[in-house]
Amino acid sequence: MSDNDRHINFELMRAHILSLQDDETPRGAKKSWRSLEELADSPVFREFVAREFPQQAEGWHDPIERRTFMKLMGASLALAGLSGCVFQPAEKIVPNVNQPEEHVPGKSLFYATAAPLFGVATPVLVRSNEGRPTKIEGNPEHPNNRPLDFPAEDPYRDPRGSSATDIFTQASILDLYDPDRSQTLTYREDIRTWTAFVGEMRSKLDEQRGKQGAGIRFLTESIISPSLGAQMQELLRALPQAKWHQYEPANRDNVRAGAIAAFGQPVNTTYRFDLAQRILSLDCDFLSPTFPGYVRYSREFIARRRVTETNRDMNRLYVVETTPSNTGAIADHVWEVKPSELEAIAKSIAAGVFPQSPSGTATVNLAWIEPLVRDLQQHRGASIVLAGNEQPPIIHALAHAMNNALGNVGKTVFYTDPLEARSEGHMESLQQLLNDIDAGVVELLVIIGGNPVYNTPADKKLDFARLNKHKNMVRVHLSEYKNETSEVCHWHINAAHYLESWGDTRSYDGTVTIMQPLIEPLHEGKTAYELLAIFSDQYD
Repeated sequence: MSDNDRHINFELMRAHILSLQDDETPRGAKKSWRSLEELADSPVFREFVAREFPQQAEGWHDPIERRTFMKLMGASLALAGLSGCVFQPAEKIVPNVNQPEEHVPGKSLFYATAAPLFGVATPVLVRSNEGRPTKIEGNPEHPNNRPLDFPAEDPYRDPRGSSATDIFTQASILDLYDPDRSQTLTYREDIRTWTAFVGEMRSKLDEQRGKQGAGIRFLTESIISPSLGAQMQELLRALPQAKWHQYEPANRDNVRAGAIAAFGQPVNTTYRFDLAQRILSLDCDFLSPTFPGYVRYSREFIARRRVTETNRDMNRLYVVETTPSNTGAIADHVWEVKPSELEAIAKSIAAGVFPQSPSGTATVNLAWIEPLVRDLQQHRGASIVLAGNEQPPIIHALAHAMNNALGNVGKTVFYTDPLEARSEGHMESLQQLLNDIDAGVVELLVIIGGNPVYNTPADKKLDFARLNKHKNMVRVHLSEYKNETSEVCHWHINAAHYLESWGDTRSYDGTVTIMQPLIEPLHEGKTAYELLAIFSDQYD
């Protein structure tokens, strides 16, 4: 467009504006325009102005659509009114008529219980705010956290005990409020009631009474609860042909087999690191949260490493390991070896500790073994030799033999009865269950906790193909989450969290600890006690 054309257009618009201003309304006021579109006065603009709601105007002018809209609105109002006539379930969270004396808004309450994690229980104090658990800490009054046997003037002595705990125990409170927790009892993915489940289990139990429970199998993780173990034993006495199996993927079969080789029976081993001046770890990560008694052991170990007025000599840690670990990272001397070499090294150390070693003569000759053995012998009765859970039974047996030869038993190393209600080899027990399933003799399989369909070994796989071969076998799974095992079971029972249930358990040294609930089950979950009670004659 040329400059001349632009000038002509501008003059035309100026003339149009002046003409609008010259026109007067009936009131005598001059006309005005509010936009260039109004000034242009195009047909599109006129249609736009005529419709107050451009997007919905067509629907309002259509009598059929308007009628449909009115019917839907009327139905919505009617249904809203009817909702007030529907019976509402009783609300459980209501204000207190008489406020309990100890319940003060904003003031925390603390309850003692235990967190059953990694095969043993950790004594804890749980903080509760307005009836809901909010924080987990260690229980300083529990025997596991008793003060160390240091002189009263020692500045590192804590007369109140330790309130420490590990990261997994602290984080376990998140499981309580986890939205992914299983919230309903289901049968083939359809929601069912607890009464319906009890009815079917009692019917199955009536069928099995004449067979003395020959078709019933229970699969659990390691049970360390005295009352749950007694409940299971009582059930097996009432149904003598029923069988109880235990399996965990990270089990302690090698530890058990090593103790049987050394003592002829399984034992539970505990240590006093606060009294040990020399420590030898044979691929044992005892400073890891997964090691039973880790919290206590870590505190005792570090306390002995502090040089004070009463503790002039710092302890010394030797680590022979196949994989880098927390314990190896803090060791004074660490040797990384191949897994295939560790057994020969352990035999060589044992041969140096006592000539009558069952390992015979040394199989390897490393320069550091002789000074290591000499240092252990110079601290007889004040040393500890440990073996890792993954090591073969022979290494555990050698560790027991070396502790005995060094005079550590009864001073820094102690033996008690096993923590488990029934000590058995997990892999052997799993194989027996698989044999019964393959033979078709299992009619009711009750799995309490765990996820064996996912974590059983490849050569002992408890999978859907194996379970589905026998159509008459009813499968039940109790778990906090729906997992691979829940998918292949007919019944899934949502389990209660340990902060929602009563019970008892044992800590790493065998101390029985009571578990108490801090809150009513959020999703009406059930415990293993309630599940096993169904198979009791006293159930009503």
